[in-house]
Amino acid sequence: MTVIGDGPPAEAPTSNIGGRRSAGTGTPNLGGRRSAGTGTPNLGGRPPPGASRPSAALLAGMAVRALRQEAYLSPKPGLADRRGRGAHDDMDLPLLLASAEALRPTFRSVAEAAERTAAGVGLREELGRLGRVGEVTMLRITRGVNTHRGALWVLGLLIAAVGGAADEREAARHAAGLAVLPDRRLPSGAVSHGERARRRYGVRGARGEAEAAFPHVIEVALPRLRRSRAAGLTEETSRLDALLEVMSLLDDTCVLHRGGLEGLRVVRLGAERVLAEGGAGTDSGHAALIELDERLTARRLSPGGSADLLAAALFLDTVPWPGHVARAEREVLACRR
Repeated sequence: MTVIGDGPPAEAPTSNIGGRRSAGTGTPNLGGRRSAGTGTPNLGGRPPPGASRPSAALLAGMAVRALRQEAYLSPKPGLADRRGRGAHDDMDLPLLLASAEALRPTFRSVAEAAERTAAGVGLREELGRLGRVGEVTMLRITRGVNTHRGALWVLGLLIAAVGGAADEREAARHAAGLAVLPDRRLPSGAVSHGERARRRYGVRGARGEAEAAFPHVIEVALPRLRRSRAAGLTEETSRLDALLEVMSLLDDTCVLHRGGLEGLRVVRLGAERVLAEGGAGTDSGHAALIELDERLTARRLSPGGSADLLAAALFLDTVPWPGHVARAEREVLACRR
């Protein structure tokens, strides 16, 4: 199955290191709304009676589309895109697209699990199991290259959390409620590069971002994306500016792993400069963007965490919230292969 709008861009719609204050410093509401008549939080499993939710196929298609849109977006500083590999020597656009498509069954399974399973530790552990299966599939397709491990965690939680949510803020709170639950089936083993960076530098990392209800998605990427569109900027420029806004604020563990605190400072201040020049859509902003891309590529710095959160924002931006499910089914789902 393919989805529309996921090719070349269409014209439609903790610590504070070396930059502005990070988003989401307050204490998030991790419980979400109370389910009607139960007195217990709805953390994103089965929706309350009478609530509508997008189909599992639709949610999986939208997640894959968001990953494809992020992959095609160009020019992304230090990241693989339509122009080439960026700071990577093992990753390019075709590999990213293949990886995204390989995750479709996992995303659908996650949505189906959330449909049939009450929110709680059982659902959290099932999501963990499905995520590990999806990661094995991804690594088989990419021959061992970690293309979307972080995005799988982020999008998996959000897919599970959409049911019963009125909007993206509530979905993010539901996802946070799931993220804080333990996964007793998590096997002991090697620690990821991102987790090592999180522990070493005392930053949130992907896990902390989820537990805090995705502040860099809800408070940074989505508002910037929508402001840019409202200002009449192209869709590609709007997405680039949203990415840059996240880069200017996020303690990106992908960058910390490769470049430490100095590398993170280069990324954040460089992204701030592009935005200060008017963003990716101005001549001076575009020049600053290309200069930042060259600097990050030379230093082998790739802001993959920021890219994952942009994909999450693109996903939430297209979720058909209650009342719009049927229309989205017609518009987003296309032909079966």
